[in-house]
This record gives sequence, structure tokens and C-alpha cells, in this order.
Amino acid sequence: MSTVSKEPRDKRMSIDEVVASLEDGMTIGIGGWGPRRKPMALVRAILRSDLEDLTIVSWGGADVGLLARAGKIRRLVYAFVSLDTVPLEPNFQRARQAGTIPEVVELDEGMFQTGLKAASERLPFLPMRAGLGSDVLVNNPWIKTVTSPYAGPDGEHETFVAVPALTLDVALVHLNRADKHGNATYLGPDPYFDDLFAMAAERTYLSVEQVVDTAGLTVDTPVQRLLLSRMLVTGVVETPNGAHFTDCRPDYARDEKFQRAYAAAAGGSDDDWTAFEQRFLSGDEAAYQAAVRAFTEEQA
Repeated sequence: MSTVSKEPRDKRMSIDEVVASLEDGMTIGIGGWGPRRKPMALVRAILRSDLEDLTIVSWGGADVGLLARAGKIRRLVYAFVSLDTVPLEPNFQRARQAGTIPEVVELDEGMFQTGLKAASERLPFLPMRAGLGSDVLVNNPWIKTVTSPYAGPDGEHETFVAVPALTLDVALVHLNRADKHGNATYLGPDPYFDDLFAMAAERTYLSVEQVVDTAGLTVDTPVQRLLLSRMLVTGVVETPNGAHFTDCRPDYARDEKFQRAYAAAAGGSDDDWTAFEQRFLSGDEAAYQAAVRAFTEEQA
């Protein structure tokens, strides 16, 4: 009598395998928050690929800046694009001023979250007050309002913004630890809505600093920090330092020296950017990490 293993599926993948599964024209949500815990190794792999005409949905940082500079973005849905200590992401600023992103949708941060929440609940929209009376509706006239079917205490039927669902083909997120099945935990100060990205997507690819045994996920951290269930995850990539140069505490802080070098190149001449690209972005992820180590040694 044969037996069937009940062991959950091993979902470990390589960076290249993840990118090979993506297609032109996809809607890709990128987790993290500005310059915090971005899945930068996966973003860099997209940068190296032939993918194009992408819709990117992001609380943006260098992920948006790099993809915009490379002409990968057809449509951008965002609440902001910032590096914090560099208020405007320079590559994004350049793209906006030159008009090289064909379509942009700038949402209030609350609307952005509500759009992900609607998608996560498989609803076409959710109502909210944020956005009423703002230029969000002026600049995005396709976003509609809806009247409550229920009268308030004053007998009036209130009007809300009908925030459309931000449904994703793929979500890319980076967390601190995961097991090989896709259960994952964050160890830093904030989950950054990565669970909403995963629930809003048809497929979620997760990069992590370390793959550990399932039991190891809660050895030194509360079970409440288990942010993603394996049911939400399609593939897991172990990529140490994979969020660089963004913050991924407690594993490492944002690399401010590298960020300044990035911002200077992005805001400089074409030759400045070409030199940065050739040094840091011309090879694979291993080459990038080696170039970063050399840069760090130079700065010591």
C-alpha cells in the first residue's frame, strides 16, 4: 500500500527562476515602504531582464526609481516615491519631469492601502472618505464616488470615494526569515502591509535573508510576527542582503553611504549614471553584492 507524503511543498526558487516566470505587461506589486525592506534583489533581476510594459504598484523607493530609469514601467500606481533622507527619489523625479512614464496614478496613502485591502478581499472597490475634495479625483477622473444606501443620523446619504481594488498579478516582498514552504516572519519594527500585497496578488514571490526550519521561525520571535502563510506564497528565494540598500532591521540598517552615491549618480549627468550602472548593475546579484563590499571597504 503506497503512502502519500503530507509534507508541504518545497517552494525554494532562484532569483532567475522567479523572473523567468514573469511576463511583459504584468501588474506587479512591490512590498516594503520607500527605502525600507524592499525586495531589491528581485527588482535588480527585473532590471537585467527583457521585461517591459509593466504596471508597478508600490509605496515607492529605489525600486520604482530603477525601473523607471530603465523604461520598464508603462503604468505606475503609487502613494509616494522617496528615499527618506533624499526626499524625492532622483530617478523617479527625472522620469516624472521628462514624462517617460506613460501613465501615473498617484493616490492618497490611505486610498492606496484601501485599494490593496479591496483586492485582498476580492472586492471590486471599498468606500472611504479620504480623497474627497482632493486633486486625487481631479487627476484620476476614472475613480468614482458612491452614495451610501443607508441614511446617517441626520437622514442624509453620505458620499464616499469608491476606491478601486489594486489587484496584482504578482507581489514581490522581502522578509527576514522563512521556511522552505513559504511561511515567513518579519523581525523589524513594521510589517509594511506586505501581507496585503500577498493577499492582493495571484502569485507572491518572497525573498528572505535566511531560510530556516519551520520551528526556527518562532524560536526567538513571537508567533504574532509570522506575517505570511505558505498558502499565500508561490516561491521563496534565500538572498542574504537582498534588500540592500534599503533598511532590513535587525539584519542591517539602510546603507546611507551607498544611498548617497546612488542619489548622486541618479541626479547627475548621464555619464554619472552610466558609471554607476557599470559598476553595480551590469552583472548578476552576486556581482552586485561583491561591488557593494568593495564600495564599503573604500568608504571605511
